[in-house]
Amino acid sequence: MAKFLVDNREIEADEGTILLQACLDHGIYIPNLCFVKGMDHPSASCRMCFVEVEGERQPVPSCTVKVKDGIVVKTDTPQVRQLQRTAFQLLMSVHDVDCANCPSNKKCELQRIAKFLKAPLKPRALEIYLKEPRIDESHPFLDYYPNRCVLCGRCVYTCGQRNAQSFLAFSKRGFNTVISFYGAADLSTLDCPNCHACVDVCPVGALVLKEPAKRTVPASSDLGLTPKPLEV
Repeated sequence: MAKFLVDNREIEADEGTILLQACLDHGIYIPNLCFVKGMDHPSASCRMCFVEVEGERQPVPSCTVKVKDGIVVKTDTPQVRQLQRTAFQLLMSVHDVDCANCPSNKKCELQRIAKFLKAPLKPRALEIYLKEPRIDESHPFLDYYPNRCVLCGRCVYTCGQRNAQSFLAFSKRGFNTVISFYGAADLSTLDCPNCHACVDVCPVGALVLKEPAKRTVPASSDLGLTPKPLEV
């Protein structure tokens, strides 16, 4: 067990635990979007979970740091907050802020981060860039809203954990990057409507189960797929 300091508070965690998870486990909130508990190699793609670690020249994503005895961490410094607010503003410049019509309203991670950072959901200094089409209905069981999506990759990771391979993937580049569904024609062999782990793990309501009447492929109910709990 390693003992270390976070914001002048001594906490303990198993040596090698991801720092972000150790902080969250002890009630120390660090903004984050792309991390799922149990990840061996987090992608650090959201650039939200910065902290300062004594001995490092600049802030580092806490999901890339492993706990070891004696490290000293600060989560609330001016430089950390500036990096987080900048990343958040850029993220919101490609986000369709329509909370009233979103299934994640009141439980959205973006709302939580905005409140924590005291940052507006609609950036004032940046032009808003939205994708077309607004809804991708190509998946037989899911509707995908690219302008809600924060490209955190939680759904891609979770689908891969449940099915040995992921049927979701990143597609295109730059501002046009989206989540795509490959192998969708073969999804009748999966238990998507009963699993919907990708929907549950999405922090922003970008993936929504279709209404039963709109599903184009019947679900297979006899495959014996039993989703296992996934901690976030």
